[in-house]
Amino acid sequence: MTVLLRFLLSACAALSLSVLAPLPARAIPGSPVILVLGDSLSAAYGMPIERGWVALLAARYAAAAPTPPRIVNASISGETTRGGLERLPALLAAHRPELVVLELGANDGLRGLPVADLEANLARMIELSQQAGARVLLLGMRIPPNYGPRYTERFHASYAGLAARYDVPLVPFFLDGVAGDPALVQDDGLHPRAEAQPRMLENIWPALDTLLHRPR
Repeated sequence: MTVLLRFLLSACAALSLSVLAPLPARAIPGSPVILVLGDSLSAAYGMPIERGWVALLAARYAAAAPTPPRIVNASISGETTRGGLERLPALLAAHRPELVVLELGANDGLRGLPVADLEANLARMIELSQQAGARVLLLGMRIPPNYGPRYTERFHASYAGLAARYDVPLVPFFLDGVAGDPALVQDDGLHPRAEAQPRMLENIWPALDTLLHRPR
């Protein structure tokens, strides 16, 4: 079993049910809100929460912006697109985000769920976010080739198709430079190390910061 396969399977198996608190604490009323809706890749699985990429994002804004955005991490390990869709309306109503980062789909693929369902769930989440006045950043994912070329290619292509359909920016592969690198996974060979988190942040930073500050 490859490191990439074991890493992605662990995201599917983890069952942490905690929703992380909004970050950073110094954000003031009226600051824009960034809502991160993801799975274990965004939930800092296996490490202190302050070392995960979402916390690093909050720290970067806190250090550089006079009125940093408030980061709400609503990621849950093991989450699927269906679960994210079920939770999203309440999150939109509670936090009224300026930007929604959608980091979901890996667990759908690892369970062999129909790509059509993944596409429909992500499409509906994009629609709900846009209807609520939020911009959307979509984070793409890949799954191991074990599932066959037809499934894996359609799975990955679904993200680009959704980005084009709804005119939203896409990070083609969120784990670019991390997945499959033994130096960037934890001792169990499954989860990304804290050392991998800055790379994960850099993979999305240009698109995220540009989108947050783009004039409407």
